[in-house]
Amino acid sequence: MRDNLHDQRKSYGKGELTKDVVDPNPMQQFRTWFYQVQSAGITDEPNAMTLTTIGRNNTPKGRVVLLKNYDEKGFVFYTNYDSQKGKAIAYNPNVCLSFFWPDMERQVIIEGVAKKTSETESTNYFHLRPKGSQIGAYVSAQSEVIDDRNELEVRLNELMDKYEHKEVPKPENWGGYVIDPKRIEFWQGRPNRLHDRIVYTLENNDWLITRLQP
Repeated sequence: MRDNLHDQRKSYGKGELTKDVVDPNPMQQFRTWFYQVQSAGITDEPNAMTLTTIGRNNTPKGRVVLLKNYDEKGFVFYTNYDSQKGKAIAYNPNVCLSFFWPDMERQVIIEGVAKKTSETESTNYFHLRPKGSQIGAYVSAQSEVIDDRNELEVRLNELMDKYEHKEVPKPENWGGYVIDPKRIEFWQGRPNRLHDRIVYTLENNDWLITRLQP
């Protein structure tokens, strides 16, 4: 029996977005929207974003990761470099990020190129994480097959004891990626599915701003 989703719809009407009100710099526009979402306090984990990569099988794959920093250089997240996403980025560094903030009827889609952050940046962030998260980076050979979760728990307890009174060193295969944006689309839901879509495209080191039909 299939669920009928035909009638599951809503009308969007919480805002609007026009070329005359957006910031000339997409990073500043993102900063404005992100601050508004955070300040509203109605969206759980506003820094959650879908990262889409293309691996060696040429099939796109999306998964949710957490934005940890953003500035004029791009958008930063951290992971195991030997994970599926790490291997995909090594194969093809062109990626897509997407944020969806349903409570404010907004979406941001970012196309760009991923590269590793510096070892210093990765190490500094690693030591800001809770100790359990630091040790978790050692426990999990991310994306590899495992027979039983208990193996992870045993290893975690062993390392928690080992590093109880010592600093946890950052694993060599763990660190950050910064996504250098080339195209950023801001989407604001509007009534009658006539949504606002404002796109910034990087051309000759300048951002060209255009409007797309919904």
